[in-house]
Amino acid sequence: MIGYDEVMLTPALSRAARGLLNWSQEQLAEAAHLGLSTIRDFERGRRTPSHNNLAGIARAFEAAGIEFIPENGGGAGLRMRKPAEAGKE
Repeated sequence: MIGYDEVMLTPALSRAARGLLNWSQEQLAEAAHLGLSTIRDFERGRRTPSHNNLAGIARAFEAAGIEFIPENGGGAGLRMRKPAEAGKE
């Protein structure tokens, strides 16, 4: 799994990940164990959360099935992780 350290977690990626998960900002704040104002300010570009808070946001997304895609010439991105097939791990 590629973590947010390898993909710069931006406000746009955060909004896109929430969109894929159909999460509100409130749901992300709860999943990341952060205050709602931290999420709102980050996604509006008002401030960049601390390293630990960004890690919490990334962990919440990854736990919910988001996979970050590193910059490969076409830009960093994300996708939903493919569900594991029964009996395969």
